[in-house]
This record gives sequence, structure tokens and C-alpha cells, in this order.
Amino acid sequence: MVGVNDEELRRVLGLLYQDDTLRTFASLVLGETDGLSPKALHKLAGGGLATCDESGKWRAAPERFRELLRARAEPAQALSADERVLRTFLVDGRLTTMGMRRDKRLVVLRYIATLFEPGVRYPEKDVNVTLRAFHDDYAALRRYLVDEGLLSREGNVYWRSGGHVDIGTVEV
Repeated sequence: MVGVNDEELRRVLGLLYQDDTLRTFASLVLGETDGLSPKALHKLAGGGLATCDESGKWRAAPERFRELLRARAEPAQALSADERVLRTFLVDGRLTTMGMRRDKRLVVLRYIATLFEPGVRYPEKDVNVTLRAFHDDYAALRRYLVDEGLLSREGNVYWRSGGHVDIGTVEV
């Protein structure tokens, strides 16, 4: 099945909205085929929700739902290695653990470092507030950022000194 139009989806959903076809489909799913309405069976067959074999035995075709879903599904976007690490260790914007290998920790730290504007000096209090949003142990996170050269420190003032900088487009 290459693609599914909205009309086809509405047709299948409409069959399940009608009492007679819904009851008939439910009976087929449960294996109860006696006394079913031929009209409802043929409607279900027309929507791909029921099939009849050569001997006249009807069965439900719930695989039709899978076909429709597959045909309508958006192709999954390939994630970069960094995006996979971020999805693994950042859940709802919070760092799940800091006990990870250094290469993975660097991906997370580089991401966090992008929250600090290059050229801006931040008091330690402001750095702590930003880092607390990611993890309760903001002091350890701050130390990792400094140790990896992503933030620099002098006294109680910090500034961004490493990591990725998004330049964007330059307007003239």
C-alpha cells in the first residue's frame, strides 16, 4: 500500500462508528460467526476489515489497522549520534544521570554550554540557576563544564570559552 487518502481512513473509521458493523466486527474478532448480518459483513469486507474464504467462513482482518497506520506514518528522521545521546540522558529537559562515559558526558555538556552566550560574564549565582534546571547537583555540572574548557572562571564570574557557537545568517 503506497499511500492512504483521508477518505479511505474515514471509511474504515465510519464502519466502526456504526452499531451494526461494529458489533459484527467485534463478533468476528471473538470468533463468533453465527447469525451475523450479511449486509454488515459485506460493508466490513469493502473496508478491508473482514474477509471471506472459499468455504464461506468469515474472519476479522484487524491487520487492516496496521496497514493504514503504516501507510500514514511519517518517515522516521535519522538521528545523529549526539541527538541519540541527548535523548538518552536528557528526559523532559533534566539530566537523568552524570555517571556516563566521558564522550557521552561531553555531548551533554556541549549542549548545556550553548545556554551561555559567548562574550557574556555570568555571576556564579546565575550559572547555578541555569544548571539547576538540568540537575540538582549543579556544582558538579559547573565543575565538569570548567574542567572540559566549556566555561572559564575567574573568582565567582564565569563565561563561555568553548563548545559550538551557532553563527546563523548575517544580515547586511
